[in-house]
Amino acid sequence: MTESNAGGPTLRQLELLLMLVSAEGIASAGARLGMTASATSHALRALESALGTDVVDRSAGSVRLTPTGEAILPHVRDVFASLQIIKATASAGANLQSGLLTVGSHGASSSLNVLPPILEKFKQRYPGIDVFVTEKPDVEIERDLVERRIEVGVVALPKIDLDTQMLAVDELLAVLPPLHPLAALETIPVKALAEYPFVMTHAGSQPVIAKMFAQAGVKPKIVHDLTQILSILEFVKRGQGISVLASLVLPLDYKGVVYRRIRPTSTRRVGLACLDERKLSPVARALWNQVREANAKGLSAKPEAHVRALVALG
Repeated sequence: MTESNAGGPTLRQLELLLMLVSAEGIASAGARLGMTASATSHALRALESALGTDVVDRSAGSVRLTPTGEAILPHVRDVFASLQIIKATASAGANLQSGLLTVGSHGASSSLNVLPPILEKFKQRYPGIDVFVTEKPDVEIERDLVERRIEVGVVALPKIDLDTQMLAVDELLAVLPPLHPLAALETIPVKALAEYPFVMTHAGSQPVIAKMFAQAGVKPKIVHDLTQILSILEFVKRGQGISVLASLVLPLDYKGVVYRRIRPTSTRRVGLACLDERKLSPVARALWNQVREANAKGLSAKPEAHVRALVALG
């Protein structure tokens, strides 16, 4: 145990503690904050000196907080949540006439079809608020929410550790070349999809797709594992395999591919999430309440119409 220091911990040191939770090592936690390995080690020792106790179990094989470190972690998160509220309140003003809101988006489905109408309405209500959208994989959006880097984000549900609101229920569709044998079917059994070379998405809907095949008791014949939606569509168009994608990421007019419904139907839920809706800044709360109002009035996204339009083109 370190000796107690009269000075309190700095925000930089507390931010390092937050990074340690999801980092592979102490040095990598500091690197995410732009710190060298030496500076990271010094900051961690200074934090423990200021607190008068160890916060990292150095005898563990991986990064692990001590019981004390785990106990203070929620309070550290509250510190940064309060700072976000202070900054947002100061910039937004009493009537939300100015300010900045950063919104996380877990991929093409939310960025293309879910967020735009929501943000368009938000901008009409609060023209002085600037909205910045950052697109990252679902797991990174969740981490940014937990680490207080963003206040709200669109994620795949469920997220048991976050406060969430439903935005849309998205259906998985088969993506095929027009002359593929399965394209003649109106609805394709999951087991039939496993009989052909498969292009797997490495994006947000991959867990739902994997679960769909597992529930059917089959494994897809994965020949490519791609992240970009346009890359997957192009591979399918050129006969490199078939695929399954969430309907909300699919363009209506991509020539050379057709979309078909899958039996049994597989869906994923998309929602707006935050760490604690009671502690949102005024700007973030305004967006949160807008979504809540839309849900109460039944005005949330309705992907079924998009699905019908997609399959009708084939």
